[in-house]
Amino acid sequence: MTPSWRKPAGMFAILTLILVWVVLIASFAEAIGALAWPLQAAIYLIAGIIWIAPLKPLLRWMETGRWSA
Repeated sequence: MTPSWRKPAGMFAILTLILVWVVLIASFAEAIGALAWPLQAAIYLIAGIIWIAPLKPLLRWMETGRWSA
């Protein structure tokens, strides 16, 4: 069984996705920091969950080579 190139490529894509998401959210840190703490907590909670959405198709592609089920 030969190893697939999709797994290293997918891992690189996941790390790139996380890096881009962190830079994007951090660029808004000053504006978010000026808000009330409950609103800050809600924003960071939502931002911490949203980045997971693109992972399901990416992980499926890494395993099967197809983007959809």
